[in-house]
Amino acid sequence: MAQNANKPAPKKPKFSAWWIYTAIILVFLGLNLFSSSFGGPAQTNLDKFEQFLKDGDVKKVVVVNEKVAKVFLTEEAKKKEEHSKAAQDNTIFSSGGADYQFRFGALENFENDIKEIETENNVDVVVEYEQESDFFGEILMTLLPIAVIIGIWIFIMRRMSSGAGGGAGGQIFNIGKSKAKLFDEKTDVKTSFKDVAGLEGAKEEVQEIVDFLKNPQKYTNLGGKIPKGALLVGPPGTGKTLLAKAVAGEAKVPFFSLSGSDFVEMFVGVGASRVRDLFKQAKEKSPAIIFIDEIDAIGRARGKANFSGSNDERENTLNQLLTEMDGFGTNTNVIVLAATNRADVLDKALMRAGRFDRQIYVDLPDVRERKEIFEVHLRPLKKVAEELDTEFMAKQTPGFSGADIANVCNEAALIAARKGKDAVGRQDFLDAVDRIVGGLEKKNKIITPDEKKAIAYHEAGHATVSWMLEHAAPLVKVTIVPRGRSLGAAWYLPEERLIVRPEQMLDEMCAAMGGRAAEKVMFDKISTGALSDLEKVTKQARMMVTVYGLNDKVGNLTYYDSSGQSEYNFNKPYSEKTAEVIDKEIKGIIEEQYVRAINILEENKDKLTQLAELLLDKEVIFKDNLEQIFGKRPYHKEGLPETAEVLSKD
Repeated sequence: MAQNANKPAPKKPKFSAWWIYTAIILVFLGLNLFSSSFGGPAQTNLDKFEQFLKDGDVKKVVVVNEKVAKVFLTEEAKKKEEHSKAAQDNTIFSSGGADYQFRFGALENFENDIKEIETENNVDVVVEYEQESDFFGEILMTLLPIAVIIGIWIFIMRRMSSGAGGGAGGQIFNIGKSKAKLFDEKTDVKTSFKDVAGLEGAKEEVQEIVDFLKNPQKYTNLGGKIPKGALLVGPPGTGKTLLAKAVAGEAKVPFFSLSGSDFVEMFVGVGASRVRDLFKQAKEKSPAIIFIDEIDAIGRARGKANFSGSNDERENTLNQLLTEMDGFGTNTNVIVLAATNRADVLDKALMRAGRFDRQIYVDLPDVRERKEIFEVHLRPLKKVAEELDTEFMAKQTPGFSGADIANVCNEAALIAARKGKDAVGRQDFLDAVDRIVGGLEKKNKIITPDEKKAIAYHEAGHATVSWMLEHAAPLVKVTIVPRGRSLGAAWYLPEERLIVRPEQMLDEMCAAMGGRAAEKVMFDKISTGALSDLEKVTKQARMMVTVYGLNDKVGNLTYYDSSGQSEYNFNKPYSEKTAEVIDKEIKGIIEEQYVRAINILEENKDKLTQLAELLLDKEVIFKDNLEQIFGKRPYHKEGLPETAEVLSKD
C-alpha cells in the first residue's frame, strides 16, 4: 500500500483547442454529406431519361439552377419493376419528392431534346425551373478557408513562442526566458543524501545550506546572514552534480537547475535577459536554490583573449550574474549553487565573498570513501555476497572517482552476463578494473614472434626494476596480451600519498624506463614501444623542475600559475637562458634514471630472462611468480592488499 501511495499520479491527457476546431469542421462536413447523400432521388443519366421520356413514364421535369434535372414519374411508371428501387428510396427518405435526378450540359440543348422527343412520341411533359441554395455548403466554403488561415497562424505563433521549432529561430518570442528546470514539492526527485557516499565534508556544508533555507530564523536571530552562494569545485566525476541532485531531493524549497551553456545564444543580450528572468522566478518562489552546472561556460575571467569584442556577450551575461548575486535590490532568500572543474579560470569578482561565500572542494575519494561508494553502487546488483569484499575492491581502485567506480560496477555486471553467470563475483570486478584501466583484450591481434619476444622483455623489464626499487609501486599483474592501444601492460597498486618526495618520483621514473632499458640490455636495440613510458617520465621530470622546485640547478622556483591565467600569456615566465637550463635538467634526470635502470637489469639479467620466458609461456604472470624468481621483495611493506591469490588468467 505504501508503494502505491508513493507512486506519482498518472498524467492526464492535455486538452487542446484543436479538438474543438476539428469537431466543428466534422459537423459541417457531416451535415453537408447527410443532406446530399440521404433523402435524395436516385441518380440517372441523360440517355436513360430520354428513354423514360419516350416510354411516357415522365410526368414532370424540374430544372434546378440550370444544371440539374429532377425527374418525376407518373403513377403507372412507378409500378414498373425498373423503377421499383427509385420508388422505394423516395418512399423511405423523401416522400413526395423527385424519383430521379441527373446533371446535364447546356440548358438550351436539353430543352430542345425534350421538345423533339415530345413531338416524335406524342408525349406531354411539364418542365419547371427552380433556384436552390446549399446553405451548409455555402457556409462551409465561406468559413473553411478563414478557419484554416487562423489555425495555421495560431500553430505558427505557438511554435515560435514555445521554442518547439528548434534552434534560435524557434524561440523568437520566448528567447529571453530562462531555461531552468524547476524541482519543487510537486516533483518526484528520488536522489537524496543517502545516495551520496563519501564526501562527508562537502555533504555537511551542502546540508547546512539546505538548513539555512528551511530554518532561517535559527541563524538570523543571532545576527547572521544567509550565504549568497556555494561553489562546488573538483575533478570530473567526483559527485558535484550528484550533490546538487541530492539537495533538490532533500530541500523542501524550489530548486532551479540549469547548465552554464543554457545562457549562451546567438542573439545579443539573450544571456543577460535569461539571468534576469531566472532570478526573477527564484525571487517569486523564495526561499529557493539556483544550481548552475559547469559555470565556467559563462564565468570565465573577463578581458582575457578578447579580440575584437568576441566575448562581449559572455561578459554581459557574467556582469548580469554578478549584479543579481550581490547588487542593489538582491533578495537574500535565494542561494546560488554552482559546480565546475575549472575553478582556476573563473573571474575573481565571481569568486569573492558575498557572491560565492563558500568554496566546497569535492576531491577524489580515499579508500574509506571508495568503500562507501562501492556499497551504494552494489545495491542494485545481483551478486555473490561472500565474494564481494568492498574493502578489497576499494584498495584495488586507487585514484578512481565516483563515476569510475559506478562504471566498474556496471562493467562487472556486463562481464558476468556475457559469461552466462547468475550473479556478479569478485573475478568479474577484477576483470572490469583491468578492462577500464588497460582496455579490451585483443587476443586475435597478429604479432610476430620477434615482436612478442620484445614485448615480453619490455614488460619483464618494468616488473624487474619496480620489484628492486623501494619507492616503486607494488606489482599486481603483468601481461603481454594486447589491450586497447597497448601491446602489453603491467598493473601496479600505487600508494595514496598526500605529499611526494624526490626519491619517490625518481624511483617511479626509473621503473617506467625499465622497459626500454630491458630492450637495450637484451637486444642492444630500442623500439617505439616505450612511447607512453617516455611521455610519463617527461611530464614527471618537467613537474620536478618547473613546478615543485625539486631541482638544485633551477632552485626553489616554480613557474606554476594557480590562477590559470598563464594560458593567455604569449611569453614564457622565464628567460631563454633559464629555458635552456630547464631542458638540460629535464634531460639529465631522465637519462640518469635510464642508466640506473640499465644497471639494475644488468645485475639481474638471468632473472630478467627467466621472467620474460615465463611471460612468453603463460602470457599473464602475477606477484607470486615474481616471488618464485626474485624471492621476497626487498622493500615489502605490511598492510598492502594481497592480490596474487585472487587474480587469475582469463
